[in-house]
Amino acid sequence: MTARNLLLFAAVASLYLMTGVFQSWNLSLSILNAALLATIAALGVNMQWGYAGLFSVGTMGFTALGGLAVVLVSARPNVDNWQAGGWGILLALVLGALSVAAAVIARRALPRGRGRSLAVLAILIGGFFLFRAVFDPNTTAAEAINPEFAGNLGGLGLPSLFAWPVGGLLAAAAAWAIGKTALGLRSDYLAIATLGIAEITVSVIKNEDWLARGVKNIIDLPRPWPVPYEVDLQQDPGFLDLVSRWGFDPVFASTIGVKLLYAGMFGLVLAAIIWAFERALNSPWGRMMRAIRDNEVSAAAMGKDVTGRHLQVFILGSAVIGFAGAMMTSMDGQLTPGTYNPLRFTFLVWVMVIVGGSGNNWGTVLGGLLIGWLWLVVENIGPNIMGLMTWPFPDGALKAHLLGSAEHMRLLTMGVILLLVMRFSPRGLIPEK
Repeated sequence: MTARNLLLFAAVASLYLMTGVFQSWNLSLSILNAALLATIAALGVNMQWGYAGLFSVGTMGFTALGGLAVVLVSARPNVDNWQAGGWGILLALVLGALSVAAAVIARRALPRGRGRSLAVLAILIGGFFLFRAVFDPNTTAAEAINPEFAGNLGGLGLPSLFAWPVGGLLAAAAAWAIGKTALGLRSDYLAIATLGIAEITVSVIKNEDWLARGVKNIIDLPRPWPVPYEVDLQQDPGFLDLVSRWGFDPVFASTIGVKLLYAGMFGLVLAAIIWAFERALNSPWGRMMRAIRDNEVSAAAMGKDVTGRHLQVFILGSAVIGFAGAMMTSMDGQLTPGTYNPLRFTFLVWVMVIVGGSGNNWGTVLGGLLIGWLWLVVENIGPNIMGLMTWPFPDGALKAHLLGSAEHMRLLTMGVILLLVMRFSPRGLIPEK
């Protein structure tokens, strides 16, 4: 890493230090943890775009699948809801999967022609009606049990750490289904497919109460080991003795300690992903992916399976995004489907990759930490800045409008940063070699 790159990382680190000194360390660490999670997701996008040139805008959907995995794995099981309709819902899902599998087998086994098309159509239509006949009454029965506090099947009650790889697997499975459909077509079809699937995924999570309570949210998800709850630390004699010797307030020390523990865990995951991605990028596989990205026709002429390699890298990148989504839900301790929006979970991640430098893992890390800091800090200091800017203005509609729009300054900030980088460093702050 060059001296220039080290200076850039030092400058970003100073932003977090100044936030802690001049505002609060609690805020600085909260921003750091959120930025680390966004950076991990950005590395997944960078693998898809920077390594292979795949334009996917489905980051929000893969993040939501990671969050759903935490509910399915770590939430406490709701026994009454399971008894009312859980097994029937599972049976319906199995029947739906078997119907799709039967249609695929029929399409492969029957000779090409109208008969094959009619047979596949008949299997899918019949399977759909069979699925709905079993699914609908069981979901109604499950959601009717204790809807104020449950109304869903719950999860397996396992430790939250087990949900992180499951989130990656769910996202990878969705990426496989999308890739098998869209990767053989033009690149813009992939963008359309991923955008549509992302919206469908979030819509399903919002509307299927039996799955994750829909928009009623799940708020009692367990924290990942070994992160304790602040209230438990504040009642621990050993912790109280330690902070008293150092002269810290127990509430402040417990909050900072938990956030530092999260930062350490996320930092270790980020370091492991960078190590793996750097080895992959500099391996023969990475050189092959860049060759396919730069000229698909030439790579195909050399015998490379372009579509197969695209599917492979698309699945890997999506799995990393799902992993990051599961980590975020574990840290928050809740799943709130209403917060999943393309602006935060797709556009912002793409800005991180572009500003940092697509195709360069270290550039993506720099962009993730920088944009993550700007996104959250500007939200906090935007009203203060707007108040200073409009202080000379007389009271009236214009001043009231500007003050009321201060929270949107971070959108303006993102646009200005993106324009400046594209103008003066179009390949990013740390370009690909």
